[in-house]
Amino acid sequence: MISHWVLLGLLSLCSLSSSQECNQQLLENIDFPGTDIKFVYSPDVDHCQMMCTQHSACLFFTFVRADWIRDNRHFYCYLKSTPTGTPNKQTQLMGVTSGYALKSCSIHQPSYLPKVYQNVDFPGADYKSLFTADYEECQRACTHDPGCHFFTFVNDSFTTPANIRYKCHLKFSWTIPRPSNLERQNGLVSGFSHVTPPATPGCQTKIFPNADIPGSDIGQVDAVSTEHCLALCSAHPSCTSFTFVSQTFKCHLKKNGDDLTTVAKNGVSSGLPTRFCQPDYSWVKVPFEGMDFRGLDIRFEMMDDADTCQRTCNADPHCQFYTYVTQNFRGSNHWRRCYLKRDITMPAPPKVTKLQNVVSGFSQKDYGVV
Repeated sequence: MISHWVLLGLLSLCSLSSSQECNQQLLENIDFPGTDIKFVYSPDVDHCQMMCTQHSACLFFTFVRADWIRDNRHFYCYLKSTPTGTPNKQTQLMGVTSGYALKSCSIHQPSYLPKVYQNVDFPGADYKSLFTADYEECQRACTHDPGCHFFTFVNDSFTTPANIRYKCHLKFSWTIPRPSNLERQNGLVSGFSHVTPPATPGCQTKIFPNADIPGSDIGQVDAVSTEHCLALCSAHPSCTSFTFVSQTFKCHLKKNGDDLTTVAKNGVSSGLPTRFCQPDYSWVKVPFEGMDFRGLDIRFEMMDDADTCQRTCNADPHCQFYTYVTQNFRGSNHWRRCYLKRDITMPAPPKVTKLQNVVSGFSQKDYGVV
């Protein structure tokens, strides 16, 4: 059901427009100190490089390997950038590997993440567990489960507690493009790259207007509309219902397996996810007047109107959403700017740690990376 969103989100990791030259070199035991944008967890340097490539601003990175001994910062992936596009300096440092984003490289990238990692745990993000004979069977279970993006398997040598040997933990991460820092702002128009849905049976949606489903929250994410919130709930394997608060743009994901109770409440709407059918993606074609999708800019271009900005985003395979500045925006020096934006949508564990006698890895789904 979410395969097309994954295809939209896990965009090509090559040929991004950039003034940077293609540099595929990985520099072992070399640090690019400072200029960090953020850090994320990655199980190896290749995954770290892919994260940097997908990040809207990252130009180079430093990855802290498993053999790092100074402290416990193993598997840290530091995403970095400078105005010049190159590191300010390079220093020798044992236990790290540095490299560059592949935004400018015309090279083939794998359509899935093939590696498995011995004695590495992906803690958190669990939504289901089962017992399997080996990690290969666990990976197959993950691959065939629509909601699974990575896994951790406990092998037969695990000691404490012994009763979780052979346990396969299926895990979820967002692969839907998600604008963050949503804000009402006069003079701005924001929207999404259009989706062309495949020819599969359409879903019948169920929305409860002016109604809240109290309690049972499993998390909240930013959403721009009720329909966007519905898509997010439908993508999450544990979400059984949702409530969207229009004033705060908060989408409350819920898991209420035994009963469904709605309470009248103005300014909110609730609904049920769709499964195993083609959702209605017409909402992505609606421009959101007076709305800012702040941050996550790839670049901006000068354009005459919001329609041209939207078409430019739609034509760019790397643009997931956009914000256009109209002449009504305060500060006329920004008028006509079309900001093209993207989010990281490749599967990414929330944390990576060392743990003996477990095996972790990724689903073998084809994520549409070309």
